Amino acid sequence: MKLNKVTKAGFTLVEIMIVVAIIGLLAAIAIPNFVRARTTAQQNACINNLRQIDGAKQQWALETKAAATATPVLTDIQPYLGRGTNGTQPACPLDSTQTAAVSYNIKDLQNPPTCQMNSNHILL
Repeated sequence: MKLNKVTKAGFTLVEIMIVVAIIGLLAAIAIPNFVRARTTAQQNACINNLRQIDGAKQQWALETKAAATATPVLTDIQPYLGRGTNGTQPACPLDSTQTAAVSYNIKDLQNPPTCQMNSNHILL
């Protein structure tokens, strides 16, 4: 006599709940680290933009023989901000409008430029 044993393949509810709990725990650990890494990357990008603006200011001052108290405007230093004659205007990653005029305060030649979006973005 043959006994037919029926076995159903699949996962139990408890096994599925354990897997979901483990995934939730991993997400709870990973998401804050991701947010922190994103914030750090934005800060570094902004500081590099400030460095580029400061270098463009200094190059503009050398080529135009400007006084140490001169304050260049964005259109003065734009040719020194990238490729071509127009250059590219950098913007802070926190700036939703993506304009350099809103993002940065260029200041005079004696002072480094500052970010207007976040006071933690400082060129040292």
